[in-house]
Amino acid sequence: MPPLSPTSSPPLFTTRRDRYRIFAAFWIYGLVNNVLYVIILSSAVDLVGADVPKGTVLLADVMPSFFVKLTAPYFVHRLPYALRIFLLVGLSLGGMNCVAFLNSVPARLVGVVLASLSSGLGELTFLQLTHFFDPKLSMAAFSSGTGGAGLVGSFFYLVCTTWLRMSVRGTIFVSSLLPLLFLVVYFGGATPPPDPTLAAQSSGFAPVVSGGRAAAGAVGTDEDVENGRYSLISGDNASTNTIRPPKTTQQAVMDSVRYTTTRLAPLFWPYMVPLMLVYIGEYVINQGIAPTLLYPLDEMPFDEYRDAYVTYGTLYQLGVFISRSSSPFVRVHHLYLPAILQLVNAILLYLQSLYNFIPSIYLIFIIIFYEGLLGGAAYVNTFLEVADTVPLEDREFALGAVGVSDSGGVVLAGYLCLIIEPYLCAYQKAHGRPYCGLAG
Repeated sequence: MPPLSPTSSPPLFTTRRDRYRIFAAFWIYGLVNNVLYVIILSSAVDLVGADVPKGTVLLADVMPSFFVKLTAPYFVHRLPYALRIFLLVGLSLGGMNCVAFLNSVPARLVGVVLASLSSGLGELTFLQLTHFFDPKLSMAAFSSGTGGAGLVGSFFYLVCTTWLRMSVRGTIFVSSLLPLLFLVVYFGGATPPPDPTLAAQSSGFAPVVSGGRAAAGAVGTDEDVENGRYSLISGDNASTNTIRPPKTTQQAVMDSVRYTTTRLAPLFWPYMVPLMLVYIGEYVINQGIAPTLLYPLDEMPFDEYRDAYVTYGTLYQLGVFISRSSSPFVRVHHLYLPAILQLVNAILLYLQSLYNFIPSIYLIFIIIFYEGLLGGAAYVNTFLEVADTVPLEDREFALGAVGVSDSGGVVLAGYLCLIIEPYLCAYQKAHGRPYCGLAG
């Protein structure tokens, strides 16, 4: 099945086998790319203990990913997809083995950083790969896979460490082998890799004209850009009667930066802001508030306080999986709706942590599950809206660029959690509820 050119339409899948093959490949991409991220967050209490804010692990797990997504639109089109796959595997293996076998908290956080770099580059890479196939099929598969990663990762960690009582080190080491599936799927023929030259052209040099739309087919080469024969802003090739002075490398780089920034602007309010707000709300809950949503042990179905945190993560990821897999049946076009509802969730649970007015942890379970439903719905519907509304020639770029907003929201949430969790825990201890200090 040939890949798309930057201006062609998605291929027609003539057989059911083709569609199953593409769906399976992108589902595995989503699952494996996100599963280590989930396992790291699920193990946050075990990695740093009760006295260190879980926002520390969150920031180490998302800041590098955020940096990759923030800067990638300026350079990623120059990296062939095959090279990206090898980078993903190497970073993941190295990072997770650091987490598994090093003992100090700073050394473990270095491993988390490496795994985060892999996760950020991986999400960007696989979202852009959907451009070369039927977006509704490949996007639905990738999104469902990322939701499945949340469920598989959190449930895997819960089963291994809580039910089977495996060591944290052994559990993380076993999970570190999963990225090898990238090599099997990508080079095993399940998804034919697109031509890197086509990817480079469609990612890097489709110009923006008035209204934020690109001129179809107006693609310039690296040599054209560097030598000034191609206008990044207008998209007009130099006339044969017009002689333009050659640009320096610095001028070409600055033009490229300005041009890419211009392409980002139309994506900000309709897609990036609502997705960022959803992620701020849910990660403030997960890493800043959830560790303090505790009751006496005799009022919870657990033997240890740390089991509550792991269970919250599993329920959240179950909601994410269901909603990220729901796009063939339910679509949400008003992207600010889940954002507002998620912020309401965060306020409700913050007040619960302070005043303890919800009488049962089982009601907390329901709210956490609902939180996951909102987060997953926001994710899949945002990228489907991009695929539906952004012109084809800009779509690969847009899918990669919008991905920075979820990581941006998590980064902001991480900094908030450094303040929120210690404050809530101190408040609870001062009012006779010392449970948050017993969860390590």
